[in-house]
Amino acid sequence: MKRLLVLLSLLSCFSLSAQQNYDVAGETISLYTEVQGPLSLLWNTIAGEYRYFLKNGEEITELKNTKKDGDYQEEYKLVLYKNTNEDASQVKFTKPSLSKFIDTYNASQDSNYVSNQTKVSLKTRLGGFAGMTNYPYFYNPDNTSLPQIGAEFEVMDGSKLRRHSIVFQLRQLFGNKDYDFNSTQLNLNYRFKFVQSSGLDLYVNCKIADYVYVSQDLTDGDGDPIGGSGGEFQAPFAFGIGADIALGNGYLTFQYQDLYAFNLEDNGEFPVDIAIGYKFNL
Repeated sequence: MKRLLVLLSLLSCFSLSAQQNYDVAGETISLYTEVQGPLSLLWNTIAGEYRYFLKNGEEITELKNTKKDGDYQEEYKLVLYKNTNEDASQVKFTKPSLSKFIDTYNASQDSNYVSNQTKVSLKTRLGGFAGMTNYPYFYNPDNTSLPQIGAEFEVMDGSKLRRHSIVFQLRQLFGNKDYDFNSTQLNLNYRFKFVQSSGLDLYVNCKIADYVYVSQDLTDGDGDPIGGSGGEFQAPFAFGIGADIALGNGYLTFQYQDLYAFNLEDNGEFPVDIAIGYKFNL
C-alpha cells in the first residue's frame, strides 16, 4: 500500500498540462498552443490523428488535408493564404512547417512579437550535496542510516524545454560502526520540473541507469570476518522528488531520492534518502 501511495503521489506531479478547451464548430476540443501571436497554431492528437487549428482573434478554423481518390487536397494552404495573404504553397502539413510559417507571419505583423522558433539554448549546472540514507535496496538488517556525499552535473534547454533536464550524478555512501557498508554509485537521471520559475524549481527525478559498486565486511557462521565487494549495472527506474531554490549564483538543493524503484527489490524498509546541497550555474 505504501508503494502505491508513493507512486500515485509522484504520478500526480505530471498532471500539469498546457491544454485548454476550445469550441470549434460546435465541438469542444482540448488543444495545445504551439504558436501564440496575431495568429496562433493549436493542435492535439485526437483518435490517433494529428489535428491542427488556426486561431485568428476569436475565430478558430481547422486546418485540413483530406485525401480524395488517392490525392491529398491540401485545404489548409487556402486557409493559411486567406488569413495571411501570403504564399503557403510550400508549407507542409506538419507541426514544424506550420509553426514556421505562422511564426514568420506574426513577426512581420508585430514588431514586439517574440518568435516561437527559439533555438536550443543549453544550460548547465554543477553542484554537490550531502545527506543520509538507509539504502533499502541492499541488505541492511538494522535499517541503519549512513552518511552520503555526492556531486551532480545537470544539462537542460533554457528556451523551449525548461521543464526537462538530464542529470549525471556521482555519490558515495560511507559505512559506520553499526553497519560496515560502502558504496560508490554513478547514475543517469531524467528530471521533470512540474514547477519551474526563476526562483524555484520543484521536480520529479527518475534514475534511469546506475552503476553500483559495493564493499562490505560480513561475518561467516563462526563469527569470523569476511570481505566482499563487487559492482553491477542497473536500470532501476527509481523515482524521487526535489527542489532547487535560487540563491546567489546558483541554487540551494533539497532531494528525497529513490522513493520507489520499479526494477529493484527492497529489504522491506521504507526508503529514507535525503540530501541537501548547492549547485552553480555554469
